[in-house]
Amino acid sequence: MSQTIINTDFHFPGQKSVYKGKVREVYNINDEQLVMIATDRLSAFDVVMPKGIPYKGQILNQIATKMMAATEDLVPNWLTATPDPNVAVGQLCEPFKVEMVIRGYLSGHAAREYKAGKRLICGVPMPDGMKENDAFPEPIITPATKAEKGDHDEDISAEDIIKRGIVSEEDYIVLEDYTRKLFRRGSEIAESRGLILVDTKYEFGKTKDGQIVLIDEIHTPDSSRYFYADGYEERQSKGESQKQLSKEFVRQWLIANNFQGLEGQTVPFMSDDYIQTVSDRYIELYENITGEAFVKADVSNIQERIEANVLAYLKS
Repeated sequence: MSQTIINTDFHFPGQKSVYKGKVREVYNINDEQLVMIATDRLSAFDVVMPKGIPYKGQILNQIATKMMAATEDLVPNWLTATPDPNVAVGQLCEPFKVEMVIRGYLSGHAAREYKAGKRLICGVPMPDGMKENDAFPEPIITPATKAEKGDHDEDISAEDIIKRGIVSEEDYIVLEDYTRKLFRRGSEIAESRGLILVDTKYEFGKTKDGQIVLIDEIHTPDSSRYFYADGYEERQSKGESQKQLSKEFVRQWLIANNFQGLEGQTVPFMSDDYIQTVSDRYIELYENITGEAFVKADVSNIQERIEANVLAYLKS
């Protein structure tokens, strides 16, 4: 197996603190900028799997930074530099404590809720008579609260977000507007690659001068679900499952092995062969989403490589 990066313990000049999320580790430099390192950790059902996936961090970071560049004319973002394949550097922001989830199709969590008989998700009605993976008449926004590490994100309505003071009404209007704009652009990019952007989530923060910006990742296989456009209609008409580009294949494997992150369940053993297939799928995702060949970074010593690149950037 290739070397992977699971945890970091860097001490950069001017470092104030470090936040460790499910997949990313964020270093605060002088309360001015953030150094975000995408690790090779794999999270599913809000649980971090015991083994890393080779090149996953590089893939997520490079897709996200490419997509930020492709949408910065629509929505401002936090990004200022990418000094290493696994690293993004940007301006310090105060994150909003909600994830803006937008769905163009009845899939994943929404489909599971629908199957359970629910016709309302996050206060948004879902029409009767839909089949799994059908398109909604219009994309719907179904926000989730940002969970603390180890907890599950929870569905929440726009009304409750505002009522509970999680986000002000004025800011929430901006978040919804940005979410729709980003999803439209993401759908156009996907279509140009023969893909359908099914659903995705965006996270936003506020800069010191009060500007709302896009943060974290965008249009990656961890934050988004894609279908192949070719054969979509035929599969729907036959009631077959769609060919997906997302980490849903990992979730399905876990479900098949009796794991959904519920109390008392243990993560099934992932063999090296299975880990390699997951890595290969992520590379396939990268190449399909970006339309470019994936170039593997040197992983002979990832920790040293990242540290050297970040230090060189901070000195410059």
